[in-house]
Amino acid sequence: MEDGENKTDVGMDKEKKSYAGIPEAEFVDNVDAFMAKPENESVDKVLQMLDESHGKYKFMEYNLFNKRKRLKAQIPDLEKSLEMIKKLQQEKDNSKDLETQFLLSEQVYAKAIIPPTDKVCLWLGANVMLEYTLDDAQVTLIRNIESAKRVLGYVEHDLDFARDQFTTIEVNMARIYNWEVKRRQAAKPT
Repeated sequence: MEDGENKTDVGMDKEKKSYAGIPEAEFVDNVDAFMAKPENESVDKVLQMLDESHGKYKFMEYNLFNKRKRLKAQIPDLEKSLEMIKKLQQEKDNSKDLETQFLLSEQVYAKAIIPPTDKVCLWLGANVMLEYTLDDAQVTLIRNIESAKRVLGYVEHDLDFARDQFTTIEVNMARIYNWEVKRRQAAKPT
């Protein structure tokens, strides 16, 4: 990291527009100059193009919202797993079994008796489960929690950015529509 760079508490670059590569919407400051461009043949085509862009930004927002929701659910699950690893580490030198309950499905728990152990299996997703030592599992879970929190920060940033972009598009649409209304009124004979 260079000296003088702005970073937030999750290691993000404040100056970065979008981590997911979301394009920035151009704000139409001078509508006359914008509509004079050769690619802007008619107001209807420009408004249609802006409406399509607006829909794309809304779609990006929807995807980012779902990703944020998944991450917000994943982080507590990882933290609960880390707590269990710590409990197993405390109890591994004990000679008696550990009695606990585990979640089978929503609101359904089962009783489990766990003998002292120094190994645990972690579900990594995509039908993959690996056996780890307790220390390796702890390191892996801590790394995954940090990564999930960092990615959540990126998603939050991109979600705000996407919202700003479709707001810019909405303002552009209103300005171009109003420009056309004024132009038509000025062209009417009085």
